[in-house]
Amino acid sequence: MESDIVIANSVDIKPIEEVAKRLDIDKNDLEFYGKYKAKINKSSKEVKNAHLILVTATNPTPYGEGKTTISIGLGDALNKLGKKTLITLREPSLGPVFGLKGGATGGGYAQVIPMEDINLHFTGDFHAITSANNLLCAAIDNHIKQGNALHIDVQKIKFNRCMDVNDRALRNIVLDNDGIKREENFNITAASEIMIIFCLASDLKDLETRLGNILIGYNMDGEPVFAKDLKVEGAMTVLLKDAFKPNLVQTLEHNPVIIHGGPFANIAHGCNSLVATNLSLNLADYVVTEAGFGSDLGAEKFLDIKCRIGHLNPDCVCLVTTIKSLKYNAGINNFQEEDTDAVKKGLSNLKAHIDNLLKFNVNLIVCLNKYHTDFPSEIDIVKEYCDSLDIPFSISTSYTDGSNGSLDLGEKVIELCDKKKQLHYLYSEDLSIKEKFERLAFNIYHAGSIKYLDKAKAEIEQIEKLHLDHLPICVAKTQYSLSDDKNKLGYPKDYEITVRDIKLYSGAGLITILLGDIMTMPGLPKEPNFEHIKLDSNEKIVGIF
Repeated sequence: MESDIVIANSVDIKPIEEVAKRLDIDKNDLEFYGKYKAKINKSSKEVKNAHLILVTATNPTPYGEGKTTISIGLGDALNKLGKKTLITLREPSLGPVFGLKGGATGGGYAQVIPMEDINLHFTGDFHAITSANNLLCAAIDNHIKQGNALHIDVQKIKFNRCMDVNDRALRNIVLDNDGIKREENFNITAASEIMIIFCLASDLKDLETRLGNILIGYNMDGEPVFAKDLKVEGAMTVLLKDAFKPNLVQTLEHNPVIIHGGPFANIAHGCNSLVATNLSLNLADYVVTEAGFGSDLGAEKFLDIKCRIGHLNPDCVCLVTTIKSLKYNAGINNFQEEDTDAVKKGLSNLKAHIDNLLKFNVNLIVCLNKYHTDFPSEIDIVKEYCDSLDIPFSISTSYTDGSNGSLDLGEKVIELCDKKKQLHYLYSEDLSIKEKFERLAFNIYHAGSIKYLDKAKAEIEQIEKLHLDHLPICVAKTQYSLSDDKNKLGYPKDYEITVRDIKLYSGAGLITILLGDIMTMPGLPKEPNFEHIKLDSNEKIVGIF
């Protein structure tokens, strides 16, 4: 983030119905949440003709790579270049907003507004997802208390409660259901299976079916028990009915943005909802979307999971990096001094992500998000490196210059979108669980061997017994490294990767593999971001960045 730019929360903002007109959305197709936010109540069943552009990044660092800022800047630039463009993003979780990262609506002059509303309660989608999740949990414990006709094994319940804040004290707790005690743990809402289902369902009927297919546990005979056995999926769908409609907001330049769904990419699949993407493809000629964290997490899951389930084929992938990121991956944390050797060393991380993405047969461009601490000689190194690989390269200054800062990027993206390529998945679904994970471990994480802990082996056997091993793989791991160890920076290779646990998300249609010490309920840092959030003397929210 540039230290000398602050965008006040009193910026010019248009009534949302004026923004909707840019997309030919009638006022009657909007459900208003105040003057500047609305849900779109419109079908997306038509043929998809728009160009789909995915924005991803090299591995995250504590300094931020600006992936959302670039997504917004690119979308604004494409609109300025005369292309009817719609930016489609995830909703922020309160966990990062109050925790370590802060908000998730871009920065500087490439922001989505009303920023404070979006970062906080927005239109209540996360609350609806939390409520549906916890209704199912209450139904499980109530069934057990009321006679347990399904003979649910209390020690083999697989579905957990959730809430949308970081609270490490809820990672491991003991429930007392009127004398029936069992261990339980909370997930953060962004990591719940309900969130994943919400973002992968194609319509309300599909949503209800997927909710009913959630594996809640096993009975005393070892047979699976599903949410539909409790007859709760209908009520859960009712709770999610309004939330399931995509949300419309705007950029600082008054271009339309759809924000909907918010799964974490280091735990879940890290993409906005499929219904939002499909709707966007029908409303615009160009759609800019993003996938969370680095390409090893977000982009891989977007391509292998979301595109597979939604039958999508991106026309271009924009890989964002920064000089800070390259130096950090070289072990340098001083960004005030020119250091071309560190940049050259850090190119190994950029190379890893380029290598990974080219395996999917996509049109690729590298975008350097320029900071005021960057030196021309350092930028030249990155450009020359991309030129040597025949990879298009662009510099973005959208943080300081808005759409004007990404015009070159926009022009190059338009050119790439006209070069049609057919997406290649990294693995076939008919492979075994271990074979699918091997494709990821060896080709994306560049491991040399895999170690499965006993718990993971047992889960694989159980999933195979249920004949659900054909599902795609969603890997939960650290975002800070290609590996399962956040301290392995750059381009780690030929190490041993450890599979700690495996979770079957039968409703979502995924098998999640947990690596390292990844947690589905994050904790707050020593100095959480909520310490800076308050109302000023004019009752305006400050402290969200």
